[in-house]
Amino acid sequence: MTMKQNNRLLKVRGLVLSVSLFHFFTLLPLNAQTRQWSLVECCDYAVAHNISIKQQQNQCRQQELELSTAKNSRLPDLNASVGQNFSFGRGLTSENTYSNTNTSSTSFQLGTSVPLFTGFQIPNQIKLSKLNLEAATADLEKAKNDIRMQVAQAYVQILYDMEIADVAKRQIEIDSAQVARLEAFVRNGKAAEAELSQQKATLANSRLTATQAENNTRLALLALSQLLELPTPDGFTIVRPEISGISDIIDSSKLSPDLIYAEALGVKPEILSQQLKLKGSEHSVKIAQAANYPTLSLSGGLGTNYYTTSGFPADDFGTQMKNNFSQYIGLNLNVPIFNRFQTRNNIRNARILQENQQLALDNTKKALYKEIQQVYYNALNAQSKEKASIEAVQSSKDAFTLMQAKYENGKATITEFNESKNNYLKSESDLVQARYENLYEQALIEFYRGKNLAF
Repeated sequence: MTMKQNNRLLKVRGLVLSVSLFHFFTLLPLNAQTRQWSLVECCDYAVAHNISIKQQQNQCRQQELELSTAKNSRLPDLNASVGQNFSFGRGLTSENTYSNTNTSSTSFQLGTSVPLFTGFQIPNQIKLSKLNLEAATADLEKAKNDIRMQVAQAYVQILYDMEIADVAKRQIEIDSAQVARLEAFVRNGKAAEAELSQQKATLANSRLTATQAENNTRLALLALSQLLELPTPDGFTIVRPEISGISDIIDSSKLSPDLIYAEALGVKPEILSQQLKLKGSEHSVKIAQAANYPTLSLSGGLGTNYYTTSGFPADDFGTQMKNNFSQYIGLNLNVPIFNRFQTRNNIRNARILQENQQLALDNTKKALYKEIQQVYYNALNAQSKEKASIEAVQSSKDAFTLMQAKYENGKATITEFNESKNNYLKSESDLVQARYENLYEQALIEFYRGKNLAF
């Protein structure tokens, strides 16, 4: 090789290396942006960014302020006031006679009062505010659980669409192999053009099915990204869990809807929220009853005045402020006698609300039990469906293997071959659906038992 040829070869190699590095660094940011999200990560992100949950968090903050207000109602208050009065015409003078005078007076007051007894209204209000705060916290957890379930449903839908897309790709591979085989046969005169055209049409339909499956996957990813409040679905994908065998968690001899329900009663936030609200309604009745009791308060204050008559003060400002300075302290007892049956009706209304809250708790328990029943039997059905689907896949696979051998030996038509192939691929799709359905239902069972929603 001459020196000129060697230099030319080095330039070519350098050009190839430059192009390769260009493509590498061009594609690197795109690959770095792609992130696979697990179900737990999706749930945590959705909980942290969901607007409804943020609104529920604000409700908890409001209940915290209500509790602070109730506790502070025991403290004394403090009020200051300044008043200015003018009087014109005849008035009584210091000599006990009447004359036409213009009088102005300026008053300064500073007062405070402390509730000593309010018919147990304040302690019951504090207890009610505490229960309302705990109930709001339980409602917040319920909102988080609802978002987690929505995310899990969307997550499973993506997994199912991904598996369907994989099945469609395998169908394209089989059809493409048959098209290539028939093209070789047509060139050798061993197959007709019509048979090749039929197989090409089948391949085109398979590609269309694969395109639709990929579109469904993209739409499912978009739905989940929107649920997570992501700005764009670009670069967003999920982790595909390894599923090797049947998820056989449900054992009817050891687990039943009643057992799951008994566990759920102690951990589900919606039950806790209704129970706390029921306890709060008891204190609401006591607050209404407090209006039947007398109230006692302690008050005290300071005050002074400044007077002028016909535009001339009797003494200078400082002297009057000192001479007119006064203090007072007193006890105020207020005894309710009759208020047009308002207290009686308030008590009756509070008891009606208490009955409604008991009904709300019972209704929530019934709804929870129905949900658990539905999930339990769905899990049993999914479990049986997965087992049956495994057997169906094996049977259809064996049938397809035999049909493929018959077709290759000229003992079966292309129509019979495609029908057997479609049955095999459909059984695989059914197995995928049953497997992820079983996975989801089993996860829901554990979720109702108080465990994290994950698979």
